[in-house]
Formats: sequence, C-alpha cells, structure tokens
Amino acid sequence: MAAAVTSAPKPDAERILAGLDEQQRVAATTLGGPVAILAGAGTGKTRAITHRIAYGVATGEQVEHASLALTFTTRAAGEMRTRLARLGAGGVQARTFHAAALAQLGHFWPRITGSRMPKLLPQKAATLADAAAQLRLRLPTAQLRDAAGEIEWRKSQAMTMEDYGVQARVRPLPTGLDPEAMIDLHMAYERVKDERRLIDFEDVLLATTGMIEREPVVADEVRSRYRHFTVDEYQDVSPMQQQLLAAWLGDRRDVCVVGDPSQTIYSFAGADPASLGRFVHDHPEAEVVRLERSYRSTAAIVGCANRLMRGRDALTLEAASGQRGVEPSLTEHGSDTAEAAAVAAAIKAQVVAGTDPGHIAVLTRFHAQTGLIEQALAGVGLSSTVRGSARFFEIPVVKRAVMMLRSARADGRPVFQSVTDIVMGLGYRAEPPATHGEERAQWDALHALVTLAEEAGGTDLAAFANDLARRAATEHEPTVAAVTIATIHAAKGLEWQHVHVIGLAEGLLPISHATTLAEIDEERRLLYVAITRAQRSLSLTWATHSGHAVRQPSRFLAEIGASRPAAGRGAAR
Repeated sequence: MAAAVTSAPKPDAERILAGLDEQQRVAATTLGGPVAILAGAGTGKTRAITHRIAYGVATGEQVEHASLALTFTTRAAGEMRTRLARLGAGGVQARTFHAAALAQLGHFWPRITGSRMPKLLPQKAATLADAAAQLRLRLPTAQLRDAAGEIEWRKSQAMTMEDYGVQARVRPLPTGLDPEAMIDLHMAYERVKDERRLIDFEDVLLATTGMIEREPVVADEVRSRYRHFTVDEYQDVSPMQQQLLAAWLGDRRDVCVVGDPSQTIYSFAGADPASLGRFVHDHPEAEVVRLERSYRSTAAIVGCANRLMRGRDALTLEAASGQRGVEPSLTEHGSDTAEAAAVAAAIKAQVVAGTDPGHIAVLTRFHAQTGLIEQALAGVGLSSTVRGSARFFEIPVVKRAVMMLRSARADGRPVFQSVTDIVMGLGYRAEPPATHGEERAQWDALHALVTLAEEAGGTDLAAFANDLARRAATEHEPTVAAVTIATIHAAKGLEWQHVHVIGLAEGLLPISHATTLAEIDEERRLLYVAITRAQRSLSLTWATHSGHAVRQPSRFLAEIGASRPAAGRGAAR
C-alpha cells in the first residue's frame, strides 16, 4: 500500500503566491468559478493551478476535503498530489476521471442495486473475439483491436447505437466490417459483457453519470462531498467526461478548467479543440486567464511554434528568458536511411560536446519510424529507449516477418520482390488501409521493412535477413543515459533540451489519411506539440525519397517559414 500523503503545515496565503509571475499570480488568485485558464506550452500550468487550489484552501475560499482536481493520467495526478501536499493542501483529491468515477461507483453500486458491482474488464479483445464468434465473424487481432477502438470512440462520444449507426456509414471502419456488421458486433459485445457481469472502462464513466442523474440520494451525497472542481487538460475532455463533470457539478459553477486548444491531439478519443472556447461561450460570466510566458523554450523555438499556429485563435507564446537562442534547423535527405544516419550523427556531436543523452529526444509521427533511428543511434555507439510502446523489432508482425525472411530460400529475385511477397502474406498491401488504428500501425511497420528492402538493393536475401537480425540484437543494449525516441503523442507533457523531429514530409506529417480540414489541423497541432517539447535546440528533417517513391516536404514547413535547403544541408531560419 502506498504511503499516505501528509499535508505540510498551512502556510500564509501570501507566501503561497511567492515566486509566481504576474500571469500565474492572476490565475492563482482568481477563485470561485467558473474560470478558464488558457495555458500555453511551458508556461507553468501545473504550478499555477496547484498554487490556485492551495491559495483557495489557505484563504478559506475552498474547502480542502471538498475539492477535486481531475486530470488524465495517473502520473499527472500523482504529481499534482505531491505539489498540493507541499503547499499545505494534501487533503485535496487529485485523480483521473476514471479513478474518481470508479471509487464512486464501487461505493454506491451495492447500496443502490443490492448486488456486487460487476467485474472490471481489463481489455476488450478476448470478449470482443467471443462476440465476433457468435456472429460467425473471423477477425485478425489487428481488426479486433480497431473494432475495440470503435467501441471506445462511440462511448467517448456518449452516442446511442442509433447515432453510431449514422456515423458508421461515413467513418473508415476496420477492413472486412461494413456498417451493419460493425453495429452487430457492438451489440454482441454488449450482450456478452452483460451475460458475464462485466463492465469496461467506458462503462465506469457512463454508469457513474447515470447513477448521479437518476438517483437523487447519490446526487445529493456526491455534490455535498465535492464542491470545488479543477479540470486539467480540459481540451482533452470527451463528451462522455463532460457529461460526468456536469453531473458532479449539478447547478453549481465552482469549476476551473485549464488547457491549451493548440495541444489537442486526441481527437480520435473524443477530444475537441473547441472545448475551451465552448466553455467560455456557455459560461459568459467566466473569468478567463491567459498564461503565455514560456519558461521552457528559447525565443527562436517559441517563434517557430507561434508561426505554425498563427491565425487560429491560439495563444501567443513569449519566451520568459528573453534569450533568442539557436534558430531551428531544417535539413532534407535523400532517403529515410540517410535521414536517420544524419540525425544520429548530429546527436553524437551533441553528446561529444557534453550533452547528456537523456536530454535529447527524437520525435516521430508514428511508431514504425523508430526502427531506423534506433539502428542509426546504435551505429554511432549511442543507446536509445523507445517511450510508450514496444521497440520496432518487438512488434509481433515485424517479428513474424523477420522470422519468415530468415527461413526463406533465395531464388535470385531482387530482395525487394522477395520481401514484398513475404509481407503480403502477413496482410500487407500496396496502399495503406483507410483506418488509422492497429491495422494501419501494422501496415506502417511492414511498409518500413519494404522500404528497407528497396534501399538495400541487390539479390542477397540472406544478407538482408541477417542485417535485420543484427539490427534487432543491437536494441537490447543497456539504456543507461539513453536518447529518447518517442511518437509525438507519447511525448506530450514532456520536455528535452534538444529535440529532433524527423519525417516532415507529406504523407508522414501530415499523415496520408488526414484529408479533411479538421484532420489536417490535428496534424498541425501534433507538430506544434513536437516543437514545444524543445528547450534549447530544435532540428526538423525530412527525406525526399522512400524507396523509389518521391516525397514532398510537409506543407507545415512553409507555414513556419522554413524554406527548402540543398540536399543534406541544414538551413537555419
């Protein structure tokens, strides 16, 4: 059992405000509600809101044990609890939406229903596979995971099956499932779940909301328990979570929402960049506070981020240090392999110059891009760690492909032809799938192998397979003082002194399946998040060719004012 967090002695209210800048101080002293704090990247958001809560407790404006701070990850909730305890407000609850709802559901379910709460389903795949079997559907693992993602999306949007039926006819669905089959699968999954007395994570939020809305005794008890709400990362709130927040609040208005529309990168999970603006519209009496002084990045990096979001009602960041710093660089390369090698060489130079490898990150749009950069870093003697997911050669479909390649007989054909034939047996096709979940991730991984084969040339399949095995083996070196490799999604909320963003080409960022204006804007926000992870230096790179295919530079490079440099040379702008 974790040790209980003990509050420090209550400090003087004014001492809590010491060390805050002018904008943070306004945020901390704007109490009551409704309040919207628009906090840009690196502006001290967590510092401002924890000091706001602690200041409210110290002044008596907030009741410590009646305050609930909500965020989206257990890590963020833990960080918030630690800071609040240091500020003398350790009695404030800081939890994720799911943790808070699960505690309430476990408390009220037996009292209201007279029965034990159903068991929580840790993951959907096995139950969904049983539901598919009842419908005589045979779905590979990737399609099952994508179908599970569809269920999660429907529930996050608080959609009825009828509403989803309309959306399913215009959404890209997992291969092999038309709208009718997908709807049948959703309904079969719910039946199997009910028969087995199971609930999934989305049900936790839905059931808690329903219990508060339908049971006055539950509503009265919950609303008397929690009277002050703070919602961090409000731009990521889904309609389902918004309904739960509304149920918790009732007719009260003591709520503070905090976030940055420019960092909305989870639209696939129900997040909406317009949520903060909608909150202000729905609460015309709301106080709006803006945090725009970045304590993370130099003026050069902040300027790059501002140019990308210009004209989109975004916050305009200002570097608090006033230091211009090194201008972000743009470099183009002839191939993905050449790009990875050049980035690895640049990182090696940074390390030789005295930078701790742990202060350097390489950010990618999707996971299949990590394999080449891992190998390139190993080639210059640097260890790396992939954040948030399995390493490239540990992806199941990649492991199967490598095993098949090692056992295949050479027949004199070009390596590219042999590799293509083998991966097509694993579901690879020339064109990527329309979906962007597990099926697309597997396609991307196999496509990375095909690209390696194209660039390898020659007819020696055994040598190519051995090279892949060598690449995989080097990934298991110790990762002490390692360079971080992460997708941009996994990098959100983190920062490094030096950041290298690779793959800035059309089809990669923005990714190929982003076709609508809304989808392109999501890709732009992804790049914004990547840029604002950097503290001291930022490198942007792209490759002109993928195998024999010709690429174009990302449209976003023109938006930030980065012109196309000569091949293999960096252009500072």
